[in-house]
Amino acid sequence: MTLMEDAKKGIITPLIKNVAEKEGIDSETVRSCVAEGLITIPKNVNSSSNPCGIGKYMSTKVNANIGTSRDYVDIDTEVEKAKSAERYGVDTLMDLSTGGELDKVRKKIMDSINMSFGTVPIYQAASPHKSVVDMSSDDMFNAVLKHAKDGVDFVTIHAGANLNALDRLRNSNRITDVVSRGGAFTIAWMVHNEQENPFYSEFDYLLEIAHEYDMTLSLGDGMRPGCINDASDGPKFMEFITLGELIKKARNQNVQMFVEGPGHVPVDEIELSVQGMKKLCDGAPLYLLGPLVTDIAPGYDHITGAIGGTLAGMYGADFLCMTTPSEHLALPSVEDIKEGAMVTRIAAHSADLVKDGQKERAHSVDTEMAYARKNLDWNTQYNLAIDSEKARSIRESRVTESDACSMCGDLCAMEIVKKALEKDKSN
Repeated sequence: MTLMEDAKKGIITPLIKNVAEKEGIDSETVRSCVAEGLITIPKNVNSSSNPCGIGKYMSTKVNANIGTSRDYVDIDTEVEKAKSAERYGVDTLMDLSTGGELDKVRKKIMDSINMSFGTVPIYQAASPHKSVVDMSSDDMFNAVLKHAKDGVDFVTIHAGANLNALDRLRNSNRITDVVSRGGAFTIAWMVHNEQENPFYSEFDYLLEIAHEYDMTLSLGDGMRPGCINDASDGPKFMEFITLGELIKKARNQNVQMFVEGPGHVPVDEIELSVQGMKKLCDGAPLYLLGPLVTDIAPGYDHITGAIGGTLAGMYGADFLCMTTPSEHLALPSVEDIKEGAMVTRIAAHSADLVKDGQKERAHSVDTEMAYARKNLDWNTQYNLAIDSEKARSIRESRVTESDACSMCGDLCAMEIVKKALEKDKSN
């Protein structure tokens, strides 16, 4: 049985119990939410990963994307990126490799980490062909099956990028058309072959594969907006509607899933995007890339994504895919992965401060940090910091004779008022 089937039968499995303990939520709540498809715990039956819970009442999770390109194939570097992402606290990892021996790349990355692992199988389906439009529907499903057998915990499938969405795209005023690579493969295939997206038309077969291996489906956002101008248009919402229909099918077949969302969205439309997707997709866990809140910050899109991610988390997003300083520019470096991980974890924690099920735990950490600052307890501050290495390095490189930071020294505001109040009390 799949985890969802167990949950529907009232069984609290060790996996559910473990997630409940990590999140500070009672096991029955987690079980009931898994049964309803409101919490997803991605773990393939062939996987040895240590998965997290994603969805209602859970802390906001962070994913890191790595992978080779056809222009740059260095497996050791990608393994180093994977280890760095895990070291700096991300919750899941996706391999988006398109270059080199993809089976070898995937296995080496999977073997290097101990967290839920995802892929985009259509990249492998297209890899043997000169053009992506030459792959067959069998190529697509065989790639999904191979990844399932290999123990991949979740796969991104752009099943909502169908002919209806294509019609909306043709009649839209989009500037950037399709920026999702998997979505672009799918759209190009449909246009060239004049056929429906196989992952949509044969979705029941996809569910059979996922059910057999208890592999989670990440229903991809092939129509996500690639610029602020395109943020809330017809193609995007058409895909939302389709994904909502597919989620119901998946739940009926006891297959876990979450749904992916945009993209580039201005701050005043993030609430609409998040709550619209949540409504149309019946509360399914929501996985967002960013969203990026402006188009004009190349080199800083880890920050534009973190700004959007914080707002999205506040409005109900469950899972943030980090962006790095290399977004839109180049394949990320190991250092880029660290930077992206840190700023996205900051966004996730900021969202948890206002999120049902997590706000009390999140606030307790901030409160502990406040007391540590008041008491100039630097070791506790380092331990609580999201990036303790950086915090320690900055302070210790600029120490003064004072216990306070070098910005204020003996003019530390808290120390001045603390001494004044103590003197007042003694009088």
